[in-house]
Amino acid sequence: MMVVANAGDCRAVLGKRNDHKPNSISERRRTEQLCGVIYDGYLNGRLSVARALGDWHMKGAACPLTADPELQETLLTGDDEFLIMGCDGLWDVMSSQCAVTIARKELMIHNDPERCSKQLVREALKWSTPDNLTVIVICFSPDPPPWIEIQSQVGHRCVSSEGQNFLKGVFDGNS
Repeated sequence: MMVVANAGDCRAVLGKRNDHKPNSISERRRTEQLCGVIYDGYLNGRLSVARALGDWHMKGAACPLTADPELQETLLTGDDEFLIMGCDGLWDVMSSQCAVTIARKELMIHNDPERCSKQLVREALKWSTPDNLTVIVICFSPDPPPWIEIQSQVGHRCVSSEGQNFLKGVFDGNS
């Protein structure tokens, strides 16, 4: 059994054969029940997360921001290969699936979670992440993932909606 407690702009993604962005359905519902609003992807138009340990200037009786973590329990099986834990510097420019694909490819090649973590950081830096960057990869087996053919995405990048909005602002001259 694995229990993950998420609060803030970090995310844990399970690589197999959800986060606290205000736009997620569950966070939007929770926010609106507390009379908060989501404006352009931001909690009360100001903060890009709906759960956080800091940001005390936002907390108070009228604000739906909470430090209560969202708990997820997962019964691990033989299909669960690795866990990626990263902060928003990774997820601002990369989707969960993209990170899993990169991690799986790296682990198939060298089966070294530390090198894999560094490669995810390098990719996020290549894509000009606008935020701090921390990544940890945890493998659940000493064996590498089974070899599978990963489709090359020539000319395509895995970019989250937040990353797309950032890039649009850069191209429009608003950043």
